[in-house]
Amino acid sequence: MLDSATNLEDVRPLTKLFRALGDETRVRIVALLTHGELCVCHVEKALGLSQPNCSRQLGILKSAGIVDSRRDGTWVYYRITEQEYESVTNVLGVLAKTFGAEKAVRADLVRVKRNCGPNACK
Repeated sequence: MLDSATNLEDVRPLTKLFRALGDETRVRIVALLTHGELCVCHVEKALGLSQPNCSRQLGILKSAGIVDSRRDGTWVYYRITEQEYESVTNVLGVLAKTFGAEKAVRADLVRVKRNCGPNACK
């Protein structure tokens, strides 16, 4: 029989994930990022967010270990982080598949494709 400390350790990664995804905006951001790396400005335009709000939501996702970022000059690009726990990877996969079919998320993706292109961030 496993002790309660071991059981708690097993659910912590999922608890952290679900807390971070407890907001519609963050779910939509994760759904967009499942299609690939995006600049903050692309996420802003796709979701109609202000820059401070977008950065705050991405910061919460980054703190939860769901996304990672890289800087290229003055631009910051985000992507889904490779997960340490298979359970988190599985939930993110289900999220991408399920929410990818939702009308709002499809519309977000269309706006990203329309606004992303060579030199879009310049």
